[in-house]
Amino acid sequence: MKRILPMVAAALIGVGGYFLFVHDSNDGAPQLAAATTTTSTAATEVADNADETVEIDTASIPDMMIGNPNAPVTVIEYASYTCPHCASFHAGTYKALKRDYIDNGKINFVFREVYFDRYGLWASMIARCAGPDKFFGVTDLMFETQSTWARAGEPAAIIDELRKIGRLAGMGEDTLEACLNDNEKAQTLVAWYQEKAGGDNIDSTPSFVINGTKYSNMSFQDMSEILDAEIN
Repeated sequence: MKRILPMVAAALIGVGGYFLFVHDSNDGAPQLAAATTTTSTAATEVADNADETVEIDTASIPDMMIGNPNAPVTVIEYASYTCPHCASFHAGTYKALKRDYIDNGKINFVFREVYFDRYGLWASMIARCAGPDKFFGVTDLMFETQSTWARAGEPAAIIDELRKIGRLAGMGEDTLEACLNDNEKAQTLVAWYQEKAGGDNIDSTPSFVINGTKYSNMSFQDMSEILDAEIN
């Protein structure tokens, strides 16, 4: 269960909602703040009760994992789909990591999304709607084509590019629209992100938690040295 400001919930109005992240000096984690261009009943109610909080149950959001869940080492990556450094990591280090440690069952790899902007949240919603079996494949596509969809221009153009990725994953139009307009899921994902990233003191991406210890972005050589020490 995660306590979340209602202003966050009101800001997430499907793909038409406008919101942004600001830095909260209290816990060091990015937090959502409303920047709506339209007025809604929900937003008005929130303004009248801005100091109140609501509880959002995050238990419905599963960790996305690949590798061996029973391995002696668990690597958690915190990444944003719109982060260029994350795309670079997945284009290089991650491929070697998958080859040498994930595919042979030496580690359990967990991917947790960080939402620096609405576009990253939309990308996450599509990747998760594709299902656990396709999640990492869609994630690869998101990072491989990041320079295309994330720089498409207006929000509508970015959404169209994200829809293309969803279609490549076999998602139909009805599924895509239902996914992108699932406000409850969006709110829960944001609460889940705040809970997980806040608990691990994540303040940049990509960041890694390896058997409970946090690390910043690193080369494959540096990561492999850490992993080998944990495995042995």
